[in-house]
Amino acid sequence: MIPAMEWLLNNIVEVGILIFELMGVGIIVWTSLVSFYKYVRNRPDTRIYLGKGLAMGLEFKIGSEILRTVVVREWKEISIVAGIIALRAALTFLIHWEIKEEEKVASARREK
Repeated sequence: MIPAMEWLLNNIVEVGILIFELMGVGIIVWTSLVSFYKYVRNRPDTRIYLGKGLAMGLEFKIGSEILRTVVVREWKEISIVAGIIALRAALTFLIHWEIKEEEKVASARREK
């Protein structure tokens, strides 16, 4: 009974990881394409839109890495996953900081 439940849990987690990864990649690709279109059209909100999309995509990818911690078996694997999570979290933090700075600049332009 326990091996069957473990097999089921592993399969559910693997499917969840794939779904989160696919969603993250899809969001990043879609946002990049729309941002390129906005860049070509010289829209002022291009950087903010791109930053928000990248942050959202990275958050889904962080979710997949957190799910991955459920099925890891060794400390070496856990340290690798923790490193990936830390790197992606740092990137997300920097992107959110950049978005806030860009929004300040955009609001200053509108006030002029």
